[in-house]
Amino acid sequence: MTAPATTRRQRRLASAWPRLRYHPEQARLWSSQARFRICAAGRRSGKTELAIRYLVIQACLFTAADDGWFVLAAPTRDQARGIFWTKLQRLVPKSAIRTVYQGRLEIVLKTGTTISVVGMDKPYRIEGRPLDCIILDEYGNMRPTVWEENVMPALGTPGRPPGRAWLIGVPEGRNHFFELYSRAGTLPDYDAFHWISADIADPSVIANAKATMDPVVYRQEWEASFVNFTGLAYYNFHRTRHARDKLRYLPDRPIFFCYDFNYAPGTATVMQDQPGSTYPERDDLADEITAALGEVYIPRNSTSELVSRRLLKDWGSHGRDVLLYGDATGGAKGSAKVRGSDWDLVRGVLRPHFGKRLKYRVPKANPYERPRINAVNSALLAADGRIRHLVDPSCEYLIRDYEGVSLVEGGSGELDKDANPSLTHLSDGTGYCLWKRHPLGSVLTEASYN
Repeated sequence: MTAPATTRRQRRLASAWPRLRYHPEQARLWSSQARFRICAAGRRSGKTELAIRYLVIQACLFTAADDGWFVLAAPTRDQARGIFWTKLQRLVPKSAIRTVYQGRLEIVLKTGTTISVVGMDKPYRIEGRPLDCIILDEYGNMRPTVWEENVMPALGTPGRPPGRAWLIGVPEGRNHFFELYSRAGTLPDYDAFHWISADIADPSVIANAKATMDPVVYRQEWEASFVNFTGLAYYNFHRTRHARDKLRYLPDRPIFFCYDFNYAPGTATVMQDQPGSTYPERDDLADEITAALGEVYIPRNSTSELVSRRLLKDWGSHGRDVLLYGDATGGAKGSAKVRGSDWDLVRGVLRPHFGKRLKYRVPKANPYERPRINAVNSALLAADGRIRHLVDPSCEYLIRDYEGVSLVEGGSGELDKDANPSLTHLSDGTGYCLWKRHPLGSVLTEASYN
């Protein structure tokens, strides 16, 4: 089918678009008369595609004013550009366009209506002008006040038809998105919608997600469940399962030094990718695992150089590549205050010994905290029951982290850094590595129908 159309003019507008697979809940969303439609749906399940098509049709048919304004919004401008802009330009009929402003991410139609792509990191971007329709995608990642303080007032301009909005996305814990979704059935002008990825996505995509994701995160990302992240951050870690056996060091494979810069304690973890067959006695391992083989823990008066010298003392005989992972910020509270960045100091100690075998694998910016935690839990146990991360029993401080780091009570899955300041550092370091070595794949991006 094409996107569900309710009038002949809508069908004519949509006739050139690729056909979509029919889904009853999507059809209900499309035909709903509610002004405000709250949709929680899994990744790659078509919610964004449907929303863009709806907005384009409504914008092209809008005749109530010659200054109509229709907006596609995401948490940041870069996200909004990536999610909407290319697809929007394909979907708007060329015959309807007056001007395209690439820099402003705006299309002005011949009727005078404007379609804008904006980021809600600066909510004032949609204030001060009558708003006729808006799509808030990844709403759970937006500020809690965006809807009531910034968007709703702009949708109620006297003398114009009541503005409409879709608030869509994958759940992000039980935050403002959960509250609005839960209340939608009791509020006038609201309605709520839900479907899972398996209804729409290719079965191979679902199978891959189950093989790489923690069951709890899978339920959130692919089944659009409002998971209540409370208690321990690394809930999939169990000492008797993940840290029960002495692990093997494979000298013919690269090792990873994983840093989280700090003054007290100074920490690093030594990791290595290994075939699951390295441990033939285990039948619960994935084909490739990442093993935590050792750690450095200097309780106080530490620097990046001291940690690196300790690593060099313990692992300097390694004859293969040494990859660096860790905090992209370079440790603003650590030894970077004294001489150069922490990464400069690390390389200053390690480069003379390892030479070109030292590889820098630190991204320009750190991943968001929640995806990093999700990556660790997914490596500890995927939805298909496989383990991709083991810990040597000698890593007592990393084990203590995995068993003790907690989440902020009442939050949306943030680490409680204040509960015990001596915790989180080693698990943060391993998290940066696992986030890169075992990515959650397509779950990190929004895609359209296959």
